[in-house]
Amino acid sequence: MAKIVLLEKIHASAVEHLKNEGFDDILQIPSALTGNDLLDALADADVVGIRSGTQVSADVLNTVSHLRAIGCFCIGTNQVNLTAATALGIPVFNAPFSNTRSVAELVIAQAILLLRRIPEKNALTHRGKWDKTAQGAYEVRNKVLGIVGYGNIGAQVGILAESVGMRVHYYDVESKLPLGNAKPVTSLEELLALADVVTLHVPGGSATENLINRDRLAVMKPSTVLINASRGGVVEIDALHDALIEKRLAGAALDVFPVEPRNETEEFTSPLRELDNVILTPHIGGSTEEAQENIGREVADKLVRFLKAGTTRWAVNFPEIRHVEKDAQSRILHVHRNEPGVIARMNADFAEAGLNIVAQHLQTKGSIGYVITDVDAAISDALLQKLRSEPATIRCDLI
Repeated sequence: MAKIVLLEKIHASAVEHLKNEGFDDILQIPSALTGNDLLDALADADVVGIRSGTQVSADVLNTVSHLRAIGCFCIGTNQVNLTAATALGIPVFNAPFSNTRSVAELVIAQAILLLRRIPEKNALTHRGKWDKTAQGAYEVRNKVLGIVGYGNIGAQVGILAESVGMRVHYYDVESKLPLGNAKPVTSLEELLALADVVTLHVPGGSATENLINRDRLAVMKPSTVLINASRGGVVEIDALHDALIEKRLAGAALDVFPVEPRNETEEFTSPLRELDNVILTPHIGGSTEEAQENIGREVADKLVRFLKAGTTRWAVNFPEIRHVEKDAQSRILHVHRNEPGVIARMNADFAEAGLNIVAQHLQTKGSIGYVITDVDAAISDALLQKLRSEPATIRCDLI
């Protein structure tokens, strides 16, 4: 049975689901790991589960290439080198839906607090100052919410925003159908100039690095507030700091940062700490009991289905094959370079061994192919080794 290592305090619902499915060899480590500590923890692991703090680089993956799967118990997967994982035949699973509501609620709460200037009033009151002025404090009703990235979370934010009377506009690089009364705009600059609240819900990576920079901050109205609950690299922090100091922006709320502490004992550093009109939260957009329970169950179920049946539905980096129960005696999971003749040669090997194929499911994605083959007979070590030695084979496992 597979050994599973879970890092970063993954919710107990994941462990419960895994054990209910017969996976008892589970090592739980409460913090993120780096360097040799990470390599040692994964030395004999078949599966690793992480959140956002553990960085699974190409070097790490090449050292622990025996891993069969990676579970990201969160939405994002940019902490894993997906290209390297794919090249090694390691599917990566995440939870794109389970914490949507939690993040959306946090964004709406932050929008209300920022427009009412609550962070500043709170800080002044803690220092003994009694500032009752209404200057610069606004209701959210009839204000324009500008959503950058209209995916699962962005769309949910829009629905909640309309329920408190906001007018919703959004910009996305892909064409997205609006929900409710939301209206698309044709450019990011148009959205930034229009919005009273700008909220970011885009993926990480080079395409969105410093998406909100000095030039784009300059487009926004001085009364606008900015919220980032997406990825830390999306906002140029020094530029945001300057805009807030110079009162070219009314306030901001950030839940993610370019560099984040690896654990509770490491100090969080940011120039934004000195500002009263900024809400800083420690990457807790999805940190509700409900979200973490749902995430634990969702990702654990995807790992179970892969380990028991080879299912890769919802893998972020892999050809997707839907769940098919294993009814035959043997199931071969074969990952290979996507090139002509691989399946023909593999099937010829089965025929030469006198084995009849009961069922076969093939999908390709980019440079790799993935095929599940059911055979109603035992697979010999010699045949398994022959399949693995095929030049186009990336990895070959037997269930």
